[in-house]
Amino acid sequence: MKNLVILGAGTSGTMMANHLEHKLSNKEWKITIVDQTKTHYYQPGFLFLPFDIYTTKQVKKKSKKFIPKSVDYIQERIELIKPEENKIELESGTSLNYDILIVATGTDIAPDEVEGMDGPMWYKNIFDFYTYEGAKALRNKLREWEGGKLVVHITEMPIKCPVAPLEFAFLADSYFKNKGMRDQVDITYVTPLGGAFTKPKATEALHHLLEEKNITEVTDFNIERVDYENNKIIDYAETEVEYDLLVTVPTNLGDALMERSGLGDDMNFVPTNKATLQTLAHENVFAIGDATNLPASKAGSVAHFEAEILTENILRYIDGQPLKAEYDGHANCFIETGNGKALLIDFNYSQEPVTGTFPLPGVGPLSLLKESRTNHMGKMAFRWVYWNMLLKGRHIPFVSTNMSEKGKELETV
Repeated sequence: MKNLVILGAGTSGTMMANHLEHKLSNKEWKITIVDQTKTHYYQPGFLFLPFDIYTTKQVKKKSKKFIPKSVDYIQERIELIKPEENKIELESGTSLNYDILIVATGTDIAPDEVEGMDGPMWYKNIFDFYTYEGAKALRNKLREWEGGKLVVHITEMPIKCPVAPLEFAFLADSYFKNKGMRDQVDITYVTPLGGAFTKPKATEALHHLLEEKNITEVTDFNIERVDYENNKIIDYAETEVEYDLLVTVPTNLGDALMERSGLGDDMNFVPTNKATLQTLAHENVFAIGDATNLPASKAGSVAHFEAEILTENILRYIDGQPLKAEYDGHANCFIETGNGKALLIDFNYSQEPVTGTFPLPGVGPLSLLKESRTNHMGKMAFRWVYWNMLLKGRHIPFVSTNMSEKGKELETV
């Protein structure tokens, strides 16, 4: 009996367990998934929780519900990976041997990376919304907040779901309008990037929306510290931005397990072949989703597309066949713009977001790089798709793993 071990029962790990359970013979392979948490969070829902659009019950379920019964599910902290010995050490002292290892340990926020960020004002007037605890605390704060200077801030890239901070700013504009207090709130969007997004076409469209919604944009801001006593964030050039309420996206780091095991880069992300998803250091170790150092968005859609390609490459590796270098960096993201509308972007390693239709060429029903209520409905519907299709490893109709060029006004970058 051979062993395939998956580290992490988040989006990527759960999908891989479901994909492989159908593909590998249980007489030849034992699949084990390891994660210390018992709760699976619908992380895109953290964006909506602060604005009372989603409830806490809508963004979390028991992890075990989505793990196939034939897969051995161990809920324990992972202490160390020993790739030279093909072994995993758990906190209890138990060891797991593997023939194939899939790293799906994700990423997490590290507010302690910035001086003053997680000091005495953390979750008082400084919040994140990238964690369940942060989003819930921010919801409670917004319910009673009377207005002032709201700053939405990104510490550094890469981050999970790069459009989420923009969405938060747009939804805040809509939220305060609906509460009849938008004139009492000054919203500023602060980013280390030279523009609103990483891709030029999308940046142009998003900058226009920021202007339209009277949201001030501060670019090229590389934070050095948070002066929580005087309610200021300060960058290395000594530029200051004042706040009454700071909603920040702290530094995102890969799991500290990678540092302990010597498998990560300086941000604990695993160096991985961007087309095959095989790690660069060990041929029987693969990585997927937010855990990798790939130049692709750290988003659920990316993990979904990677999972389909990685499943095939795992089977090819077992059969001794060359791996397919097929993952093209495909990502698509809904961008909530407030007032019941959203944008949709679709792109990959070489093609930036452009206008067009999705997923059916010329038909849609979703439009690319344009606000629409249909796009918003698509964003809202995705929660059902996530729980009922994506996590269970089911193919989503009409959505291709690699980016389709049909129905798009393409421009080569």
